[in-house]
Amino acid sequence: MEDAPFNPRTGARQWTPDGAKRVVGQRVDRPVTVDEKVQAVADLTRDDEVAAQVATDLLKRPTVTEHVAPAERVRVVTELTRDDTVAQEVTTSLLRRPAVARTAMRDDTTRMLVKRAQFDNSNETSERIRERTPAVRAIEHTIEYLDLVGSCHGFVTALGRLVPQMRGQEFTEDERETVRRQIGRVRAAADWLEGALYNGEFTLDEQLVQLLKGEE
Repeated sequence: MEDAPFNPRTGARQWTPDGAKRVVGQRVDRPVTVDEKVQAVADLTRDDEVAAQVATDLLKRPTVTEHVAPAERVRVVTELTRDDTVAQEVTTSLLRRPAVARTAMRDDTTRMLVKRAQFDNSNETSERIRERTPAVRAIEHTIEYLDLVGSCHGFVTALGRLVPQMRGQEFTEDERETVRRQIGRVRAAADWLEGALYNGEFTLDEQLVQLLKGEE
């Protein structure tokens, strides 16, 4: 009997069918240890429908989830939210929690993506309004036209006020060069505006973008 395996149920050494199976590395009929129970659960949940129901029930037990490592929780949540519809609902729910929202917004990438999403949603809403109400686009055109004319008028007015005040002043070569560069940017912007009005091309090419940013 000294060679008999230990029976965890009785606390004694004795030969049993499960004891023999443990010795030769086979699966037991009545699992006792954690590893044996885990293996038994794995066997019983090979069917996806059964596994889904068991997983749902287990995740409802707080004491179970407390023993799951944070990294594993993240992995599970990631897997469960691969569907965009589910991800949207979960994200909306999480961001309603102030502490979660504050922490999430500390991440630069997250903050940038949220701002981009807000911008895209705003544009989408505006486009729907324009489609349903053509008069809105006419109003926007008037506002943009007035802004454009006002910008040109403001620039000319500012020069008319500032340039005469500079009479008698001396400028260093660096100052003159800086002003010349700015004049080049103004001239390029004016040429772009004039061309856009006549040929309908309102997009910026890369070279012009760099020039207006002062990178050339």
